[in-house]
Amino acid sequence: MIPSAGILAVALVSAALMGLAIQRGATCMVAAVDEAMSEGRYGRAAALAEAAIWVGGLAAIAAAAGWLHMTPAAYAVTGWTVAGGVLLGVGAWVNRACVFGAVARIGAGQWAWLATPVGFFLGCLVPVEAPMGHAGSSFGAGTEGAVIVTLFAACAIWRVSQLFSAEHIGRHLWHPHRATLLIAVTFVTTLLSAGYWAYTDALAALARSMDAMLSLRVLMVAALLGGAVAGGAIAGKLRRERPRGPDVLRCLAGGALMGTGASLVPGSNDGLILLGLPALLPHAWVAVATMALAIALAIRLAAVTGEAGTAKP
Repeated sequence: MIPSAGILAVALVSAALMGLAIQRGATCMVAAVDEAMSEGRYGRAAALAEAAIWVGGLAAIAAAAGWLHMTPAAYAVTGWTVAGGVLLGVGAWVNRACVFGAVARIGAGQWAWLATPVGFFLGCLVPVEAPMGHAGSSFGAGTEGAVIVTLFAACAIWRVSQLFSAEHIGRHLWHPHRATLLIAVTFVTTLLSAGYWAYTDALAALARSMDAMLSLRVLMVAALLGGAVAGGAIAGKLRRERPRGPDVLRCLAGGALMGTGASLVPGSNDGLILLGLPALLPHAWVAVATMALAIALAIRLAAVTGEAGTAKP
């Protein structure tokens, strides 16, 4: 299927803006867990949670208007769900960044993290038996959906009131936490223009050659990374670091672990957080919680053994 020029433009611009927002927000599960454990602050975690609420609310509005007809796939919660979450968490810690954080690092010119999507692709090649899924609830449906929509309305009203009171609108919107909300908006515009899309799912589809719009999704991955690099250049973070062999190998291994874990769940932390959590899919909640716990345990173990490393891009 060849998308129209308009759909192609919206999809590619959305992906590029998402990359820019990921770089600016430095959104990363590893960094969020590390911040909570080492500093007792939850700013990054709150940014991820708010982005999920915005996706849920905007998707519910789009579904009610008849613009969005897809329902996210739900999977049974099994031991493989937990195993996949563990691999996602350990892989993110080995990589020193989750799949969001890897994009942020690439946008900052830390080229070793280009090995992360390559490793993720290789991890998706590991032969695992993916569970059978079924259609979940439509966005905004039922009591649980009403709760998400209510939370979204409260967040939107709060953000708009902040915007009117801001001294400088540009600087206000460019704050890392608020820039993260652009991830949610662009995620929904990709849902409307190109269907369900997360860049890790595009890599998984590439590994299995199971996507009728594979060429579009590959272009969207390129646009995402290009947007991240543009974001790094705009923010003056583009360092152009020469990749070191050990860093490349670590990112390749971390990406492979995350790719295998994503196949077991199935789903990686970008799709699980932005789509699975607001859609209230049990397997997504279990996988994200397991992933966060695995990251926390890995950080604690590293602190005990004195292993160096930072999660901050």
